[in-house]
Amino acid sequence: MAIESTKQWGKAAFISPQKVIKKRCFITIIVLLLNATPVGATEINKPVTSTEQCSQADRAGSNTESEALTPLPATQLFEALRADPKEPRFFVSALKVNSAIQNTTVAAVGFGESFGIVRHASNPKKGWQLGLSAAVFAQFDLESESSDLMNADYVIGVPVTWRHNNWSGRVRVYHQSSHLGDEFLLRVQPERVNLSFESLEVLVAHDFAEIRAYGGAEYLFHREPSDLAEALIHIGLDWRNNETAFSFSHLGAARWVAGLDVKHWQQSDGAIQVSAKAGLEFSPISNTNNSRRRWSVLLELYDGPSPYGQFYQDDLRYWGIAIQLGL
Repeated sequence: MAIESTKQWGKAAFISPQKVIKKRCFITIIVLLLNATPVGATEINKPVTSTEQCSQADRAGSNTESEALTPLPATQLFEALRADPKEPRFFVSALKVNSAIQNTTVAAVGFGESFGIVRHASNPKKGWQLGLSAAVFAQFDLESESSDLMNADYVIGVPVTWRHNNWSGRVRVYHQSSHLGDEFLLRVQPERVNLSFESLEVLVAHDFAEIRAYGGAEYLFHREPSDLAEALIHIGLDWRNNETAFSFSHLGAARWVAGLDVKHWQQSDGAIQVSAKAGLEFSPISNTNNSRRRWSVLLELYDGPSPYGQFYQDDLRYWGIAIQLGL
């Protein structure tokens, strides 16, 4: 018995150090995996905004305060105004419209974008950018026999934008001209106006966590008709929920968003234009995703003097649904 006990003790003493070593290696691997997991989850599940969607050049620049010129930047320093019906973007809307001219169902579409030409910045949240913006806004009467084109507004401008942490701004000179559709002109025979003008726009915005407040004004010049009012006041709010409402695996995440845009043009004798939009915005989940685009499904409401150029003298109210695409 003593001999067998001695053998078993010797065997246990020989095996035990190996088990201890394996056990320690296993524990070390588990600890390393646990420490690495939160980082991976953060990269996958963090929704991305346009100011966070930086190009590789922007990311390299964010690690240093040295200033550099970036040609054709892929992101914007000044976020597009969510609820402004005249913000250059791609969209399509189905609207129920009530106006002095007629009550009908309208398909409103926009084809436009703001492009960066050159950016001077030390990092993605400090700098200025020169760009080019252009858009066509058109409205079609869906209740007419041939879905008549009612009005088309052509807008082209040169924006200079800037950002300094939570502050951002846009100074833009742009031209707008408006035209009636031929079928609508022959069928309804409205009073045609040769509407054309240039405008100097100045807007300043500040980010308050999930909310951005903005305000500014415009000065219209080279106006036709010549009796167009010169001044326009422009304020608004944009809200984007930081929490993800739901996601599609690794493809994208949806967040609740909303916007309120208010304009007061002296032409309207004290009346204000109120535009509101709310719904879901879909965007890439990971910063490593090659896509920088976002798209939204929004309910929209509008009340006030018409935003459609040829009908600027008429009051208008509409509600409907829109799909918007942008940076």
